[in-house]
Amino acid sequence: MAEATGAAGPISGRQLLGVVAGLGLTQIIGYGTLYYSFSILAAGMAADIGWSQDAVYGAFSAALLAGALIGPRCGRWVDRHGAGRVMALGSVAAAAALVACAVAPGPLGLALGLVAIQLAASFVLYEVAFPALVQVVGFGAQRSITHLTLIAGFASTLFWPATAALQDHLTWREVYLVFAALHLVLCLPIHLWLRSLVRAAGPAAPSAGVVPESTGSQRQDRRVLLILTTTGFSLAGFVSSAMLVHMVPLLGAIGLGAGSLLVGSLFGPAQVLSRFLTMTAGRRASPVGLAIVASGLPPLALGLLLLGAPALAAALGFAVLFGFGSGLNSIVRGTVPLTLFGRAGYAERLGWISSVVHIASALAPFLFAAMLERLGGTPALWLTAGIGGLAALVFVEIRRRTGTAAGRVDAGGATGDAVQTAGSNGASRFRRAALTACLHRR
Repeated sequence: MAEATGAAGPISGRQLLGVVAGLGLTQIIGYGTLYYSFSILAAGMAADIGWSQDAVYGAFSAALLAGALIGPRCGRWVDRHGAGRVMALGSVAAAAALVACAVAPGPLGLALGLVAIQLAASFVLYEVAFPALVQVVGFGAQRSITHLTLIAGFASTLFWPATAALQDHLTWREVYLVFAALHLVLCLPIHLWLRSLVRAAGPAAPSAGVVPESTGSQRQDRRVLLILTTTGFSLAGFVSSAMLVHMVPLLGAIGLGAGSLLVGSLFGPAQVLSRFLTMTAGRRASPVGLAIVASGLPPLALGLLLLGAPALAAALGFAVLFGFGSGLNSIVRGTVPLTLFGRAGYAERLGWISSVVHIASALAPFLFAAMLERLGGTPALWLTAGIGGLAALVFVEIRRRTGTAAGRVDAGGATGDAVQTAGSNGASRFRRAALTACLHRR
């Protein structure tokens, strides 16, 4: 596959700030309009078209799965044509999908509109924004990804109340029309500007020290690393999704009562705090090492909860540790593939990884509910902690294969392709599942 994009040289600090801030705004709008707003508008949709809320959430869950399946193909387009061009087309597609959903005459039209929205989302969110940073920023992309996730983490904080305020004065259809305008008026110009930066950067020159896939053994090593990376993130995604769906009911069941709401409210701030700490204190951290921490914190949190419940302090510690792990996971899912495989084909690999992770996350709430029913609460939680521990072990194996130096970020953020040398050598279930998928995609 010919790579048509990539940074030929460093961009100015002002341009870098503009790229991160611009993408941060489009990610907030993208996640806010295409995901978080749905939970506020779902009741109005159901009443308008004559469906139950469960049926509407079921259609949304199916739409999320459809969006996950297109990830690898979208990644190939990004590698071939550039992230800026794909995101610009995605902005137009997102606006068109929102309009189509807003004018849907009945249940079938609404369901198809929701699918169209999630297909468009695959072209404008993290899975394309991360490659955009890689193509424009180059070796500094890992730190820029951290900055971007910190900004985008406020999408739910802003769009849940904003959507509720709009719904006080507009119908859900009119709200979607307003959101469509945001994609055309704000997101599209930013993505077109990003397209010009990528195009101006020119083709990516091969990085010094990169070992080409010239032998069968090298291709096999990279294939194994990709499988391990996908497995690790999928297992971690399963744990995160399962717990986010059932967190408040489980905390109430173990005797926390009203305190379960307080514990649940700490999850979001802990996510943002972990990203901020990574941005300020994690400059020299290995992305693979951070992935070990990110996947290891949730099982530790579950162990603390199981051993310390119903003490409120144990539950608070659980929420903070779990939130820290989830916040780190959003970062390392973008930086680890860049560390292990470099820029060439980065978007397609990220698309494959994200596709499998989103499918695992969508299935997790149903599978965990079955575990609760068959095994009971405590055994199901210990089993889930074991799955999280297995995810951490997968990343330990990745670090063993690539060497401890792989992926270390120096003060200037120089990482990525050069480490390839080391790598080549060594409510209802439907409703809660849909809401959790929204949170997990962030």
